[in-house]
Amino acid sequence: MSNVDRGVARRAPKALLHDHLDGGLRPRSVVELAAEFGYSGLPSHDVDELAVWFNRGAKRNDLVLYLETFAHTVGVMQHRDALERVAYECAQDLAGDGVVYAEVRFAPELHMEAGLTLDEVVEAVHTGLTRGAQESGTTMRLILSAMRTAAHSRQIAELAVRWRDAGVVGFDIAGAEAGHPPSRHLDAFQYVQRENFHSTIHAGEAFGLPSIWEALQYCGAARLGHGVRIVDDIAGEPDQEELGRLAQYVRDRRVPLELCPTSNVNTGVCASIDQHPIGMLRRLRFRVTVNTDNRLMSNTTMSNEFVQLSDAFGWGLDDMEWLTINAMKSAFIGFPDRLRIINEIIKPGYAQLRRESVEGVRP
Repeated sequence: MSNVDRGVARRAPKALLHDHLDGGLRPRSVVELAAEFGYSGLPSHDVDELAVWFNRGAKRNDLVLYLETFAHTVGVMQHRDALERVAYECAQDLAGDGVVYAEVRFAPELHMEAGLTLDEVVEAVHTGLTRGAQESGTTMRLILSAMRTAAHSRQIAELAVRWRDAGVVGFDIAGAEAGHPPSRHLDAFQYVQRENFHSTIHAGEAFGLPSIWEALQYCGAARLGHGVRIVDDIAGEPDQEELGRLAQYVRDRRVPLELCPTSNVNTGVCASIDQHPIGMLRRLRFRVTVNTDNRLMSNTTMSNEFVQLSDAFGWGLDDMEWLTINAMKSAFIGFPDRLRIINEIIKPGYAQLRRESVEGVRP
């Protein structure tokens, strides 16, 4: 039996640092947007069948194959109204799952096929996200990703900095990792550093320690998107682990790991949740955070992630709160806002859940 059931997990305040806008659409919205804007590439126009198709496509144990499913979500996100709707629904869905703070990322360069400029793309997403956040009461921010397989990273970095006072809090590179090291985009990351801005880098998901090392030591990443392959630098039996130089550095410097358990199972990082390295990394006190990555493709939510982790590792509310505060400490929003959300929302929320647990109260 789970230490944290679904009702409790859903009501618990959660912070989310790694969630892709084009990986979290509602299946019904994909069908409706395809009809509205004339996208004809969907494998099915039945909402239930399409939901199953997206999830089945994610379970092929290969990051490149996993990424292929995004052709259809991106395909219906080429117009201003579509982008605004998807962003609005994202904010609504996350708030409905108890997420009180989220940084949602997307790659503006992928949404220009119908003639929108980069700034128009960001404006549409920001408008929808802001409207959804205002209605739901959650705090939403954006991270702009450049595709590591393309050559637009400096342009996207400049775009992110240009929107820094209008909801954008960070810069990222995403896409197929093997063969596309972070250092190829060094100019973009150095620009971000010179502008006193924030960066997180997809590193250590489908490729190992060299990707993590470059992200940190060449590109100056403040966080690691996934970063799960840091376990390749940890050896030994449980409770007798020895950390290599890079793993020591990541732990000592409190570099946040944006871990995405269900997604990692989908892409073949590990065979099941109970075999996910998050258990060891949490025990060794790395700066671990829990994230969804792609809610549509992985058929998941933040609540679902925590329930699965509770089932796999026996984690309870204390663990869930520790992981949530880790995420909030690591957020790119301003320090006063981080403190406010931790002290006024997260800690009181978990205290209330503990009181209800002791008193036997049912929501």
